[in-house]
Amino acid sequence: MTRITVDVNDEWLDAAKDVLGTDTKVATINAALHAFAVRRQAREIVAAFDQVEMDFSGSVDAWRYGGGRDLNSLTEQARDAEAA
Repeated sequence: MTRITVDVNDEWLDAAKDVLGTDTKVATINAALHAFAVRRQAREIVAAFDQVEMDFSGSVDAWRYGGGRDLNSLTEQARDAEAA
C-alpha cells in the first residue's frame, strides 16, 4: 500500500462513510476508490457489449429465461441505466 497525506472534505468523507457503511477514514477512502474503479470497469464492459448487436428474440422460449420478461428491450434498459 502507498501511504499518503491528503486534505479531505469532512462532510464528503462522512457522507461516503454512511453510504459505504465503513467504520474508519482509511476504510472509507479505500472503499470509495474501489467503488470508483469498479464503476469504471462496469462502464467499459457495457460499452464493449454495446458494440455487439444482440438479438434476444425467442430467448424466453429457447432458454426458459426471463420469467416472462421482454428481453428484447434489455439493451435499451442497460443504456438508460448507464445514462442515469
